[in-house]
Amino acid sequence: MKTAIFYGSTTGTTEMVAGKVGELLGAEVLSATEIDRVEEYDFVIFATSTWGMGDLQDDWYEALDKLKTKNLSGKKVGLIGIGDQFGFGDTFVDGIGTIYEEIKDMGINLVGKTSTDGYSFSGSKAVVDDEFVGLVIDENNQSELTDERINAWVEKVK
Repeated sequence: MKTAIFYGSTTGTTEMVAGKVGELLGAEVLSATEIDRVEEYDFVIFATSTWGMGDLQDDWYEALDKLKTKNLSGKKVGLIGIGDQFGFGDTFVDGIGTIYEEIKDMGINLVGKTSTDGYSFSGSKAVVDDEFVGLVIDENNQSELTDERINAWVEKVK
Protein backbone atom coordinates (compact mmCIF):
# COMPACT_ATOMS: atom_id res chain seq x y z
CA MET A 1 0.00 0.00 0.00
CA LYS A 2 1.51 3.30 -1.10
CA THR A 3 1.64 5.51 1.99
CA ALA A 4 2.47 9.17 2.61
CA ILE A 5 2.51 11.46 5.60
CA PHE A 6 1.78 15.12 4.95
CA TYR A 7 2.91 17.31 7.83
CA GLY A 8 3.01 20.96 8.82
CA SER A 9 5.78 21.84 11.26
CA THR A 10 6.99 25.15 12.65
CA THR A 11 9.39 24.15 15.42
CA GLY A 12 10.31 20.69 14.08
CA THR A 13 8.31 18.56 16.52
CA THR A 14 5.63 17.51 14.02
CA GLU A 15 8.31 16.82 11.41
CA MET A 16 10.15 14.62 13.94
CA VAL A 17 7.01 12.64 14.80
CA ALA A 18 6.08 12.30 11.11
CA GLY A 19 9.59 11.02 10.42
CA LYS A 20 9.37 8.36 13.12
CA VAL A 21 5.95 7.19 11.92
CA GLY A 22 7.13 7.28 8.32
CA GLU A 23 10.14 5.12 9.10
CA LEU A 24 7.99 2.51 10.86
CA LEU A 25 5.40 2.43 8.06
CA GLY A 26 7.78 2.77 5.13
CA ALA A 27 5.90 5.93 4.16
CA GLU A 28 7.01 8.90 2.15
CA VAL A 29 7.16 11.96 4.43
CA LEU A 30 6.13 15.19 2.72
CA SER A 31 5.44 18.77 3.72
CA ALA A 32 1.79 19.83 3.72
CA THR A 33 2.82 22.24 0.96
CA GLU A 34 2.99 19.15 -1.31
CA ILE A 35 -0.66 18.20 -0.67
CA ASP A 36 -1.35 18.25 -4.43
CA ARG A 37 0.24 14.76 -4.49
CA VAL A 38 -2.33 13.27 -2.06
CA GLU A 39 -4.21 11.34 -4.76
CA GLU A 40 -1.04 9.32 -5.57
CA TYR A 41 -1.36 7.36 -2.31
CA ASP A 42 -3.66 4.67 -0.90
CA PHE A 43 -2.98 5.51 2.75
CA VAL A 44 -2.46 9.14 3.73
CA ILE A 45 -1.67 10.56 7.13
CA PHE A 46 -2.10 14.23 7.96
CA ALA A 47 0.01 15.60 10.82
CA THR A 48 -0.24 19.04 12.38
CA SER A 49 0.55 20.95 15.50
CA THR A 50 -1.95 23.33 17.05
CA TRP A 51 -1.05 26.98 17.62
CA GLY A 52 -2.49 29.84 19.65
CA MET A 53 -6.07 29.21 20.63
CA GLY A 54 -6.68 26.10 18.51
CA ASP A 55 -5.25 27.32 15.20
CA LEU A 56 -3.79 25.11 12.50
CA GLN A 57 -0.08 25.17 11.77
CA ASP A 58 0.49 27.81 9.05
CA ASP A 59 1.22 25.42 6.14
CA TRP A 60 -2.13 23.70 6.65
CA TYR A 61 -4.36 26.67 5.78
CA GLU A 62 -3.53 26.59 2.08
CA ALA A 63 -3.09 22.80 2.12
CA LEU A 64 -6.57 22.30 3.56
CA ASP A 65 -8.11 24.52 0.88
CA LYS A 66 -6.40 22.37 -1.77
CA LEU A 67 -7.28 19.13 0.02
CA LYS A 68 -10.99 19.98 -0.19
CA THR A 69 -10.71 19.80 -4.00
CA LYS A 70 -9.09 16.34 -4.04
CA ASN A 71 -10.72 12.92 -4.30
CA LEU A 72 -10.13 11.10 -1.01
CA SER A 73 -12.97 8.62 -1.50
CA GLY A 74 -11.98 5.14 -0.35
CA LYS A 75 -8.60 6.27 0.95
CA LYS A 76 -7.30 5.05 4.28
CA VAL A 77 -6.63 8.18 6.33
CA GLY A 78 -4.84 8.69 9.65
CA LEU A 79 -4.36 11.85 11.68
CA ILE A 80 -1.52 12.92 13.97
CA GLY A 81 -1.89 15.86 16.33
CA ILE A 82 0.85 17.58 18.31
CA GLY A 83 -0.14 19.79 21.22
CA ASP A 84 0.44 21.08 24.73
CA GLN A 85 -2.24 19.77 27.07
CA PHE A 86 -1.20 21.94 30.03
CA GLY A 87 -0.48 25.23 28.25
CA PHE A 88 -3.49 24.95 25.93
CA GLY A 89 -5.77 22.47 27.68
CA ASP A 90 -8.98 23.97 26.32
CA THR A 91 -7.88 23.72 22.66
CA PHE A 92 -5.64 20.64 22.92
CA VAL A 93 -4.75 19.28 19.45
CA ASP A 94 -7.64 21.19 17.87
CA GLY A 95 -5.64 21.21 14.62
CA ILE A 96 -6.45 17.58 13.80
CA GLY A 97 -10.04 18.22 14.83
CA THR A 98 -10.19 20.96 12.21
CA ILE A 99 -8.71 18.71 9.51
CA TYR A 100 -11.07 15.89 10.51
CA GLU A 101 -14.12 18.16 10.22
CA GLU A 102 -13.07 19.14 6.70
CA ILE A 103 -12.47 15.59 5.42
CA LYS A 104 -14.86 13.36 7.38
CA ASP A 105 -17.56 13.48 4.69
CA MET A 106 -15.19 12.89 1.75
CA GLY A 107 -15.62 9.10 1.70
CA ILE A 108 -12.50 8.41 3.75
CA ASN A 109 -11.76 5.32 5.84
CA LEU A 110 -10.47 6.92 9.06
CA VAL A 111 -8.08 4.70 11.00
CA GLY A 112 -6.15 5.11 14.23
CA LYS A 113 -8.52 6.65 16.74
CA THR A 114 -6.92 6.65 20.20
CA SER A 115 -8.02 6.81 23.81
CA THR A 116 -8.00 10.07 25.74
CA ASP A 117 -6.73 8.17 28.81
CA GLY A 118 -3.41 9.46 30.09
CA TYR A 119 -4.00 13.05 28.97
CA SER A 120 -5.21 15.98 31.08
CA PHE A 121 -7.11 18.65 29.14
CA SER A 122 -10.44 20.44 29.34
CA GLY A 123 -11.43 20.68 25.67
CA SER A 124 -10.50 19.46 22.20
CA LYS A 125 -12.11 19.49 18.76
CA ALA A 126 -10.10 16.31 18.13
CA VAL A 127 -12.33 14.25 20.45
CA VAL A 128 -15.24 12.48 18.76
CA ASP A 129 -17.28 9.84 20.60
CA ASP A 130 -14.91 10.03 23.59
CA GLU A 131 -11.81 9.22 21.49
CA PHE A 132 -9.16 11.27 19.74
CA VAL A 133 -9.57 11.11 15.95
CA GLY A 134 -5.91 10.11 15.65
CA LEU A 135 -2.52 9.79 17.32
CA VAL A 136 -1.94 12.54 19.87
CA ILE A 137 1.52 13.56 21.04
CA ASP A 138 2.42 16.06 23.76
CA GLU A 139 6.17 16.38 23.41
CA ASN A 140 6.21 19.38 25.80
CA ASN A 141 4.84 17.53 28.82
CA GLN A 142 4.97 13.79 28.06
CA SER A 143 7.97 13.28 25.79
CA GLU A 144 8.80 10.05 27.64
CA LEU A 145 5.59 8.55 26.18
CA THR A 146 6.10 9.65 22.57
CA ASP A 147 7.85 6.54 21.21
CA GLU A 148 5.46 4.19 23.02
CA ARG A 149 2.43 6.06 21.65
CA ILE A 150 3.87 6.12 18.12
CA ASN A 151 4.67 2.39 18.16
CA ALA A 152 1.21 1.44 19.46
CA TRP A 153 -0.50 3.64 16.87
CA VAL A 154 1.56 2.29 13.98
CA GLU A 155 0.66 -1.28 14.98
CA LYS A 156 -3.00 -0.26 14.99
CA VAL A 157 -3.02 1.35 11.54
CA LYS A 158 -0.73 -1.04 9.61
